[in-house]
Order: sequence, then structure tokens, then C-alpha cells
Amino acid sequence: MKTEAEEIPKDTTLRNKIIVYVILIFLVFSSAILVVFQVFEYRHDYRELSSYMREKENINAEWGRLLIEQQTFGATVQIGTRAVTQLRMYSPPIGQTVVIPLSATPPAETSAAQAQQ
Repeated sequence: MKTEAEEIPKDTTLRNKIIVYVILIFLVFSSAILVVFQVFEYRHDYRELSSYMREKENINAEWGRLLIEQQTFGATVQIGTRAVTQLRMYSPPIGQTVVIPLSATPPAETSAAQAQQ
């Protein structure tokens, strides 16, 4: 028969193995939870990055439109300057300006109405 001294180490060994297995299972589950959390954070950050990239593209498009608008306004001054210097164009004085009034009826109707009278 075995003595109590021989049985105690087997019981302690079994208890130690169970404790080690419990700790290992706890570590595996906590690692799995951390992986899920990291994937969630990655997806959240990726969505945020995507929205920032869309905003950047919209801002770049607006910047391009503003540059075109700026060039257009700059070209107006250049066109006016070239018209005066190269083509010798000018705005006529008020005495040389003729104002042509627009009638309420188109010219074809006016001439047809005059022919009937």
C-alpha cells in the first residue's frame, strides 16, 4: 500500500496541471478577445481614413476649380489690356453712342401688321 506521502505529490501535480491549463485557456480567450478588438479598431480607423481621403479629393477638386476661376479673372485683365494696346480699341464717348430701342413685337410681326393697315 501507498503511504500518504506518495499520494500527496500526485494530487499536487494534478492540481498544478489543472491550474496551468486554466491559465492557458484564460490567456487564449483573452488573446482572442484582443484580436477581435484590434480588428474592430482597424476597421474603424480604415473607415475614418477613407472619409478623410474622400474629403481630400473633394478639397483638391475645389482647389482646381478655384485656380481655374483665378486664371479666368486674370485673363480678363489681360484681354482688356491687349485690346487697348494691340488693337487700339476704346470705349466710345457718350456722344458717339447710339441706343437702339427694342420693340415689344418681333420685326416680322411688325412688318405684317403694317402691311395690313
